[in-house]
Amino acid sequence: MRDTLRTDEGAGPANIAGPQTRSQVAYVNPISSPRGAPSAWIPLYRPYLCGKEKEYVNQCLDSSWISSRGAFVERFEAKFASLTGAAHVTSVCNGTVALHLALETLGFAAGDEIIVPTLTYVASVNTIIQAGATPVFVDSREDTWQIDPDDVRRKITPQTKAVMAVHLYGQACEMDALVNICEEFDLWLIEDCAEAFGTYYKGQHVGTFGDFATFSFFGNKTITTGEGGMVVAKNKDHLDRAYHLKTQAVSPDREYWHDAVGYNYRMTNICAAIGLAQLENASSILEKKRQIAAWYQQGLEGLPLRLLGEFPDTTNSYWMCSIVVDDPDVRQPLRDWLKAANIETRPVFYPCHTLPHCKAEGTHPVAQSLSARGLNLPSFPELSLESVTAVCTVIRSFFRSGANER
Repeated sequence: MRDTLRTDEGAGPANIAGPQTRSQVAYVNPISSPRGAPSAWIPLYRPYLCGKEKEYVNQCLDSSWISSRGAFVERFEAKFASLTGAAHVTSVCNGTVALHLALETLGFAAGDEIIVPTLTYVASVNTIIQAGATPVFVDSREDTWQIDPDDVRRKITPQTKAVMAVHLYGQACEMDALVNICEEFDLWLIEDCAEAFGTYYKGQHVGTFGDFATFSFFGNKTITTGEGGMVVAKNKDHLDRAYHLKTQAVSPDREYWHDAVGYNYRMTNICAAIGLAQLENASSILEKKRQIAAWYQQGLEGLPLRLLGEFPDTTNSYWMCSIVVDDPDVRQPLRDWLKAANIETRPVFYPCHTLPHCKAEGTHPVAQSLSARGLNLPSFPELSLESVTAVCTVIRSFFRSGANER
């Protein structure tokens, strides 16, 4: 029988595994625990280690290949390329250095501008600054939360050298429009896919449209290596250059000879072993995350909020199940209500143009509104129907209680 999501306030506690931390046990909220609250803490995310992760890591330990050399690195890269359709890939030690490596490979000078959405995780912008370029912020679309191609076009100047498209929270950007803009103005196109493994645009995996793309495998990502990232390039010469830079720019045929400023950005064999085990179960993980999103969609229907869903020509991987409430004044009281009910949430990112180290003039009303109204709900693959039911029940109890009107 098909699972049906219960949203009555009398729903039982969530069946969720995992111990409470000391801080979670000690937390005292002035709001009394809402009806239907789960008895155990429901975290925002936790890694889903459901396959051969331990077996493969033990193989690394038994073989003594635990650093950046070992069979699992190449196996992980090959499996990733096969699943995504990427032409050329190289693994790195995290998603942020993946972006930095891509930018350093292309080479930017002082005064060069890179267009980037202001509604993104700060790493997108930090790496632009680290590469010596200037971030130029653009707004997002209200419906998809993704970079607005019309605003991209408005912000192009003679100094513009690249566009960075960020596939936020698992939804895809409008890649046809962005590719056309970059071709028209002869710009590099870089895709930040840190949150978008399993995301497709018109049947094509994101990260395969731009000149460079990057992925993150941090512990809270759909596919994790603990810490890790991937660089994807269309052009093999670009990928070879990136590989050279990530390995301290060492000569392949002359020992301890280095011909450029290089970096130690290599992934370890242990991390790659974890990643390979994760990729072997990628289809089931993605299927479960889509099921969780469907449960939320059903359970939150009719409330003054909206789940970031799926749009025509796209497949949302639902890295996070993210919502926006209609009223920005409701967001924090709702988070407090959920916390009192043992449910963790996170706010949507601050617009980067408002952060002290990269503050810029101008307003970006859609991004600012989404940031003020958005939050992420528990989204890890082990969530059960009962757990999602409990979260939805607590959210409904918030709006029924009148707490949103205080």
